[in-house]
Amino acid sequence: MSLEEKLAAIREMAKTRQPPEVRAVMLKGIEDLRASGIMGGVAKVGATAPDFTLPNVAGQPVSLAALRARGPVVLSFYRGRW
Repeated sequence: MSLEEKLAAIREMAKTRQPPEVRAVMLKGIEDLRASGIMGGVAKVGATAPDFTLPNVAGQPVSLAALRARGPVVLSFYRGRW
């Protein structure tokens, strides 16, 4: 099974765990974001991220440039559940 097929299966399973009214709100939010034109500013796969500095778990600042100097970096953005 390809990654795309696995992701499609996960999306289908998620539909059964979400109440229809919750799914409708989520889909409307996605639709609104796409209609806003925000997708034009989204970084493409393989694009170089601008440098930034954030605190690590110990509160110490860590820059992307410092991490890149040590080797490849993978950025993952987690929306979370607020």
